[in-house]
Amino acid sequence: MTNMTLSMPEELLKKMRIFREIKWSEVARQAIEKRIAELEMIEKIVSKSKLTKKDVKNIAELVDSAVAKKISIK
Repeated sequence: MTNMTLSMPEELLKKMRIFREIKWSEVARQAIEKRIAELEMIEKIVSKSKLTKKDVKNIAELVDSAVAKKISIK
């Protein structure tokens, strides 16, 4: 197994030290595995899409407009 070094704020490290019984490397490994699984699922969905970048931009603009209208009503 390969080792990996992470940088983190000192404050976070202090908080982690409170829970010394936790295997933080295992927590990090599981978080990375979960994120990779999410990204792979997104890639699978996107690979089947027939939308063009222009289509996606148009949809995003419609969503932005609808959200802006909804927010301004309240």
